Amino acid sequence: MTHPLFAPGFQPRPWWWEAAEPPDRDTALPERTRVAIVGGGYTGLSAALTLRRLGHEVVVLDAERIGWGASSRNGGMVSGGLKVARGPLEQQFGPERAAEIARACGASFPFIEETIAREGIDCDYVRCGRFVGAWTPKHHAALARTVERIAEISGQPAWMVDRAGQREYLGSDHYHGGMVALGTGSLHPGKYARGLAAAAERAGAVLVDQVRVSAARPEGEGFRLLTSAGEMRADAVLMATNGYSRGGPMPWLAKRLVPVGSYIIATEELGEDRIEALFPNRRMISDTKRVLNYFRPSPDGKRVLWGGRASFGPETPERAAPRLHAMMSAVFPELKDVRITHAWTGNVAFTFDHLPHLGVEAGLHYAAGCQGSGVAMATWMGHNAALKLAGAGNAGFALDSLPFPTRPLYSGDPDWFLPIVGAWYRLQDRIDRIAA
Repeated sequence: MTHPLFAPGFQPRPWWWEAAEPPDRDTALPERTRVAIVGGGYTGLSAALTLRRLGHEVVVLDAERIGWGASSRNGGMVSGGLKVARGPLEQQFGPERAAEIARACGASFPFIEETIAREGIDCDYVRCGRFVGAWTPKHHAALARTVERIAEISGQPAWMVDRAGQREYLGSDHYHGGMVALGTGSLHPGKYARGLAAAAERAGAVLVDQVRVSAARPEGEGFRLLTSAGEMRADAVLMATNGYSRGGPMPWLAKRLVPVGSYIIATEELGEDRIEALFPNRRMISDTKRVLNYFRPSPDGKRVLWGGRASFGPETPERAAPRLHAMMSAVFPELKDVRITHAWTGNVAFTFDHLPHLGVEAGLHYAAGCQGSGVAMATWMGHNAALKLAGAGNAGFALDSLPFPTRPLYSGDPDWFLPIVGAWYRLQDRIDRIAA
């Protein structure tokens, strides 16, 4: 597909892969292992690393290449539980339990920083802070009600910005002010995925590419895994498939996750001076729309990376790209003629209660549901799942074994209703903006 907005050599694949495409591995499927991890993204790799540090044999299996999914496709925005902290936790759980959950989510941020430093992962990590743009004055007021909690959870300053002072943080007048949170960062997700995989391998984990697991059947005191490369026995199994759980070996988990495609474009190079004008201090940006935008400068400071829900149904990156470009041009009108070099998509996973979940069902361990903010959270969830598997947790983890809701008749396939929900959310966003 060609389009006037596509630069010569346009690629429908992640821009991140230009520097860090997931490599091919030719590792043979072992006959057995102590722990089998299904899913080779941040969750599975982090769990494998922790299990090996604790002396447990572990094999990570992925239907594609290790790190092929959302782990090398996301926006590289590292948050310390911002999304959870802004949610209605107290209404769901009461003040004390809500505070425990919020603290557990907030701990994901220092943990990923420690992991990157400890393992020497070269992934362009910077603690740069984030500006959250308020779509309406009411959204600004809602952010103001959470800013103290976010500062407390993250242990880093957070403050509100009015519309008059917005350009100190974002080169646009599109929003009604917003919130700045310093307890956030940025990285190159492709490099991070490769670095985390390398760390797990150095520790002794076995990583197996392009082996699809179709079933995990109880056998004796363990499990027999049926895969596209044959059978493997494991004493324990961790499901770490997140947004790619549909059609996998744990239908119970798939029925509790809503996979949603997230789309991203990369612009042609604009130059560092122009990028600095759009993104003062190169902060990460997101907004409060129901159909949100998230955007940032590339780690090299030369182009814009723009993400959002360009479609709520299956769509190709080529068709989604012009819609994302229009969203970008609404915020930055000066970019309306800038061309696109890359466009791509990947699945994130939402839950019906808007919380990540970790636990055990029918003997299978699981960790999933990072609500589209999984760089730090998935790394942290994998670590805690590993502690649980190893019996090494010294204290309870607030996200462990929470009630994990589903909906009647939901099978794990949201394609029939997501376009309807998405259209309703877009309409509500438009009505809110007009009313403002």
